[in-house]
Formats: sequence, C-alpha cells, structure tokens
Amino acid sequence: MKPISFLALLCIVTALFLPAMAHADDGHGHGGAAPSASGPSLPRFAAVSDVFELVGVLDGKRITLWLDRAADNAPVVDARIELEIAGEKLKAEPHEDVYEVVLAAEPKPGVLPITAMVVAGSETDLLAAELDLHEDSHADAAAPARPWSRYAPWAAGLAALLVLVVFTRRMSASRQRRAGDAA
Repeated sequence: MKPISFLALLCIVTALFLPAMAHADDGHGHGGAAPSASGPSLPRFAAVSDVFELVGVLDGKRITLWLDRAADNAPVVDARIELEIAGEKLKAEPHEDVYEVVLAAEPKPGVLPITAMVVAGSETDLLAAELDLHEDSHADAAAPARPWSRYAPWAAGLAALLVLVVFTRRMSASRQRRAGDAA
C-alpha cells in the first residue's frame, strides 16, 4: 500500500471516531454531577401589579412575604399587608425586610385563592394570586443510569486504534515478504 493511501485511511478512521469522543456528558464534563435540590421546595405564590410585587412562601402554617416595588425591585419595609386566604382574613407582621403571617391550621392540598391588600404610604393596591398545594409526586425520579454510555466512545476509539494497529502490522509484513521476493 502506498504511504499516501495509508495516510488517507488513518485520516478517515480518525475523522470517524474523533467526534464521538468529543461529546460531553449531561453535566458538560466539568467535574462531578450537576447540583440538584436537596429536598422538596416550599410552595409559593406571586402577585404582581403596576406598583407592587408580592411573593409568599408557605412553610407549614407560616407564610413569609416579600414586598417589592415593581418599578425598581426595591423592598418595601413600611407597608401594611392584609391577606385573605380561602375566606380567612389575616394581618401580616413586619420583620425587618419581610412580613409574616401565621395560619390557624396547615392548609389542605388544592388551589387556594389569595387576595392581598397592600398600603404603603399614600399607595394602596389590591393583589391576587393562587397558592397551588399538591402532594409530593415522584415524577422527577432520576432516569435510569447508563454508565456504559459515558465510556462507549472511548471503547469505540480504542477498537478503531486496535484495528489500525493490526492493519498496519499486516501491511508491514506484506511489504517485507514482497521485498524478500524481489531479492
């Protein structure tokens, strides 16, 4: 075989297997597995108007509220907030830059309508939202692991290299026999 055709064969084999080895895994190959949530997230709601943005997080019977101005996302710390949750009226207590409401009982699963009356200085606004409470589902269960898929491109590349070495040795041996025949 001519040296040029051997070089062409080497380029073709390399071109076939190099892209397979260049793919990154799901975590983009930057070390260990991608970080995941350590537990279930708490239920939350958001209510937005032209003036205010209200976000609430339910933790058992306690609802923590964050109130910001919609224009510049600046926290509003001097407001009066009254919530109506499923017909029950509650007044939020200020704590530094958050507000808290404590419910009489933990809410049952389902969708709860929430209405918030916000009074901050001369501004008054009525905000509405829904709190969607559902039982924890296992829909986000981890996909079955495929550890072989991570090493398959490397195995294919190693097999191609092995074929190339065997082919090169046979070509070299056939050249030596032809050179011996000519003498």
